[in-house]
Amino acid sequence: MKQFFAAVVILCFLITGARAQSKLPPVDKSPMDMSYYPNGYPVLKIQDKATDPIVARVIYSRPQKNGRTIFGDLLEYGKVWRLGANEATEIEFYQNVKINNIKIKKGRYTLYCIPYADKWTIIVNKDTDTWGSFKYDIKKDLARIDLPVQKQTEITEAFVMAFDKAANGASLIIAWDDVKVSLPIIF
Repeated sequence: MKQFFAAVVILCFLITGARAQSKLPPVDKSPMDMSYYPNGYPVLKIQDKATDPIVARVIYSRPQKNGRTIFGDLLEYGKVWRLGANEATEIEFYQNVKINNIKIKKGRYTLYCIPYADKWTIIVNKDTDTWGSFKYDIKKDLARIDLPVQKQTEITEAFVMAFDKAANGASLIIAWDDVKVSLPIIF
């Protein structure tokens, strides 16, 4: 009987320990997402359908509008924004590119934004692996590009970033709420 009782106690500890170890974090309200140029590159690669080399990848978190007033309220005009939610948005270039006639070497960078009603200043910064824009350092900027805000008739509920093919490279389309900007990347 003592052996049976001991076995039950040990089994209870093992089950409790297994449950404690398998507890997963809750789902983030602003899930992380990733866009490639060419679009869908990883899937094309495994299907042996990739005809163009990979040029860029952007990793960002997707905040939701959720009925809020975004620009000029949640995001103050004239203040540095992480260009998404949670961790600061990162872009990786797999080859040298040009943005606004500024040469950007192959590598990984952080994207920030300073939104205004009529334009956004997109910032390419050398600092990586940072959360939010709390530690943003202007001394680490590689490029600042002013882009005109394009008003949209349809509301974009979830912040989105996606590449669009262009004649001499690609444009990184950034949209949320009723606005969109397009960052030209030449390669």
